[in-house]
Amino acid sequence: EVLQVVPGTLEISSTSIKLNWTCRLPHGCRRMRATCHLAGPSFPPCEAEEVKGEETLHGQKGTFTCPPLQPFTDYSVTISLPPSTVLYTRLLRTKETVPDKPKKLWLDRSTGSLWWKPLPSCKGEIIGYQLNITTRSAQDGSFLEMERLRLNSSVTEYPLPEHSPGSSYVVTMQGLTAAGAGAASLWEFQTNSWDTPRPLDISCRSVRDISPSQGTAVLPLRPIAPHPEVAREHQLIVAAMRNGTAVEGACLGEPQPFNASQQPSTYVAAMLNLTAPMDFVLGSGTHGQGYHNAALRPGSDYMVLLRLIRRSQQAEKFTCVCYSFSV
Repeated sequence: EVLQVVPGTLEISSTSIKLNWTCRLPHGCRRMRATCHLAGPSFPPCEAEEVKGEETLHGQKGTFTCPPLQPFTDYSVTISLPPSTVLYTRLLRTKETVPDKPKKLWLDRSTGSLWWKPLPSCKGEIIGYQLNITTRSAQDGSFLEMERLRLNSSVTEYPLPEHSPGSSYVVTMQGLTAAGAGAASLWEFQTNSWDTPRPLDISCRSVRDISPSQGTAVLPLRPIAPHPEVAREHQLIVAAMRNGTAVEGACLGEPQPFNASQQPSTYVAAMLNLTAPMDFVLGSGTHGQGYHNAALRPGSDYMVLLRLIRRSQQAEKFTCVCYSFSV
């Protein structure tokens, strides 16, 4: 064997192939050439450009690197002596990378379902889609629902959550390969409207009986789920800020454990098995595993979220109703 590719030195990434070689005969490797070419024809939509990877190798050892390549594509790497003696040849595939962003998402208004064209497996095998749906209600400005879904690659349609007419939906979508999630595309839809969607403002509910001296306020709570008898546990989350971005962040976030010496900006004040409307005293001082209903601080602005989380194998759904007030 005149030429040896050093074992364990073959490096393949999504855009390159590199190998180390050694010539075993002092004068047997003169005019040796290494080439890197597409292994076969490519077809739309995954057309790959031919590479001009050719190099004359010198000396007894060295490194050959193909020029920049395309991900998830087959290339033929050959080292030969003229005129036609092949010393080494391998068919190699570059690694996967994240996919391009989806180009278009449609809403079928007759069915209320989103649909899209499958992403091509140009940069890696498409294994699924990440879909995030944020819903705001035209009837209740305090309502926010955020759903995170992971769908198989065979799925190309998904029904929007059913809500009141005029509800606003913001949808982001990413393709997934083994290398991870690609860039997200964003669309906005509004039910029962052919006009350009307009974002709906958050308008949190008010509270009553605010007592700065006692650090308490009374929240009129109602179950979030349409069938409260089967609802899971509700969380009551207290946040220091109140704007649209803060509401979304708090609804999706993981609040920090309460620390009296350094009060976190967001914390869980209560865990409630809420099956009927009730008045809840926020700031009463009760605490337990994972929650602390700490006294409110006079002079502070608060946003409080009543949150219900529902999880399944393919989805997480965070539904929140917000309250805002100053102490």
